[in-house]
Amino acid sequence: MAKWVPPQRIEELYASTAGNNFAAINAPTAGPRNETALESGPAPFQLYSLATPNGWKVGILLEELGIDYDAHVVNIGAGDQFSAGFVGAGPNSKIPSAIDHDGPGGKPLALMESGAIMLYLAEKYTEAGFLPSDPRQRSECLQWVCWQIAGQGPMTGNFGHFMVYAPPDKCEARDYGVTRYGMEVQRLCDVLERHLAGYGDFQGNAGMRPEGPREYLVGGRYSVADMACFPWAYMLRLKGYDRPGQPRAQEFLGFAKHTHLNAWLDRIAAREQVQRGIRVCNGKPKPWVEKKKSKSQL
Repeated sequence: MAKWVPPQRIEELYASTAGNNFAAINAPTAGPRNETALESGPAPFQLYSLATPNGWKVGILLEELGIDYDAHVVNIGAGDQFSAGFVGAGPNSKIPSAIDHDGPGGKPLALMESGAIMLYLAEKYTEAGFLPSDPRQRSECLQWVCWQIAGQGPMTGNFGHFMVYAPPDKCEARDYGVTRYGMEVQRLCDVLERHLAGYGDFQGNAGMRPEGPREYLVGGRYSVADMACFPWAYMLRLKGYDRPGQPRAQEFLGFAKHTHLNAWLDRIAAREQVQRGIRVCNGKPKPWVEKKKSKSQL
């Protein structure tokens, strides 16, 4: 069997990525690629995003908070995230990014990374109670947010890349990638399943806690931890990684067996604020507002 040996420089392999859905915008460098400025509205908080699971996280929290904000659709397929304006808000050129014009000291504060944006907003609007004030519960909440941004999101995204976005002729690479990351997604789903089933007490015990199953991730109440972890799990139940001629992602991963996880998803998805939040920047900044405007004009 032939053994893989890397070339002297990674650049020699760039051509092998041709055919993936994002090949036209992938590059090894950061910074602006054009001088386009950001749009801005009258609200203090300006969100620049797209209706992906990472975008959903901030959209959900904004709708739950009920604060005044303007949303702007960022077409990542067209490379909008590489404009000078967007890079000014988010140097990593990833959605979502935001600018709070009512930031600390009354000065604008640019915000990047979905988890950081969520924690900033939850801390700014403490009266909403989405970031617990109790030190123990606050620590648990922060741990789940970090778990999401470091593991659940990236690993699920990697699975999705090999499942639907990688070049169609890279069969061996796709088999390896789907297996490697799909297995990890299954494990991460099981982490949520076991926690929601009632295992573990964040005191060093792995067994079933006396109180039994959990309704939410932390302290028996809905928090920023639930809002952060919900989108990537929910997306697996939807059609984001489904393609004609392939098994549905949820069936491929055996998602139905996670009964507590599915019940938790149903519980959160039933919230009106969540349903609006996952629609933020889905074609229109706030599609439900556009729909109301259209009806009023008839």
